[in-house]
Amino acid sequence: MNDRRLHRLYRHFQELPLSMRTLFTGTLLVIGMGYMFGLIYVYAQDAGRDGKPGLSVDDIIISYSGSSEGTKLEAALQGPMSSMLPVGDAATVVRWIRSGADKEGYESTVKPIVVQNCLDCHDGSNPHLSNLDGFENVQLVVAQDTGASLHTLVRVSHIHLFGMTFIFFIMGFIFSHAFIRPVWLKSLVVLLPFLCIAADVSSWYFTKLYSGFAWVVMIAGGVMAMSFAFMWFTSMYQMWFYTPPKFVNATDGHLPDTEE
Repeated sequence: MNDRRLHRLYRHFQELPLSMRTLFTGTLLVIGMGYMFGLIYVYAQDAGRDGKPGLSVDDIIISYSGSSEGTKLEAALQGPMSSMLPVGDAATVVRWIRSGADKEGYESTVKPIVVQNCLDCHDGSNPHLSNLDGFENVQLVVAQDTGASLHTLVRVSHIHLFGMTFIFFIMGFIFSHAFIRPVWLKSLVVLLPFLCIAADVSSWYFTKLYSGFAWVVMIAGGVMAMSFAFMWFTSMYQMWFYTPPKFVNATDGHLPDTEE
């Protein structure tokens, strides 16, 4: 009987009205799309910063603590901005940076490239994007790459913490109606994303001090994604296709003051 104990407040998806299951399904579909595009954005933002294809620990290190072998503009041209310029133009800019980034070379070769390819977004009107309008502004991004600034990390941290907490609260609430045994496993799946969020965001700052924390960023992100996928697919399957054991939906199966 111990393996059949159910908390009196527990209700499986099959016990819920159709309207509530429809609400949950729509929510899962939209959140799933949002999470997928979020992963694509993270990949596009950080992949290739080390000059190699794919997302690696070195890319994360460069993103948060910078690179001793390049500048912010080089990292951007090799990573998230690699598709925004023709290969020849990007190579021209990199050669100019490595030859000393002088004003004469900027005026003769780099400025036309920047005007044609960059100023539509990097004209200074968006405070979240680097201003590339003029030699003085470009000089700021061809200095030594020190990674994301503390101001940027703080701004992104509170957005990330609040946003991801709401997402996984909704996911966990829906998933709580699934029938999973043992109960500790179900509880662990619900808890893991919140632990990963805290570890992920904290490691952004620690990576600036010690590059080894980049592994924590990558592992925490991976575990978070796996938890999301497990809750998403389990919830969708049990909501519409799964037939729970008979005692789950039996009124006398809901024993007061027992485990779920």
